[in-house]
Amino acid sequence: MGTAATLGAEEAERFLFAEARLLDERRFDEWEALFTDDGVYLVPIDPAKEPSRSISIIYDDRRRLGERVFRQMKTPVLDQNPPSRTIRFVSNVEVAPDAADGIATVRCHQLIAEMRPGGPGQAGLNAPRWFAARCEYRLRRTDGGLKIAAKKVVFLNSDLPHYNLSFIP
Repeated sequence: MGTAATLGAEEAERFLFAEARLLDERRFDEWEALFTDDGVYLVPIDPAKEPSRSISIIYDDRRRLGERVFRQMKTPVLDQNPPSRTIRFVSNVEVAPDAADGIATVRCHQLIAEMRPGGPGQAGLNAPRWFAARCEYRLRRTDGGLKIAAKKVVFLNSDLPHYNLSFIP
């Protein structure tokens, strides 16, 4: 088994493309399984601030991430009835291996197109929305393949008000 320091751009891209597909296909259980047991999922409002000392859109440890996925998959989420349809575009993938702790840092850009279908006259429905983001992953190689030790998604407009981001697991 190689180390994370040997992670190449092509392998990283394949991993990120597969993750985007799982999310777009609403296969949230499989997506959650991509995280390590100590994994963290962060969507900050202000990326310059320490997440434990500021408010974030999402700041989940592995347990909270499991709860988030459970709610999306197993409970009626009114804000997602009917569910949003999404398409994620992943680009500008860069790999910066970190041999010191065996975890590779991968950065990329993502563009998420989201549309939630609904009846005529329902405010905010049937209109596409776009979310541009810079992402940073910390990927760890395990016996089961690459896993996400940390994922940070910084929306281009993270400091502005957003309504109904419930399509994000």
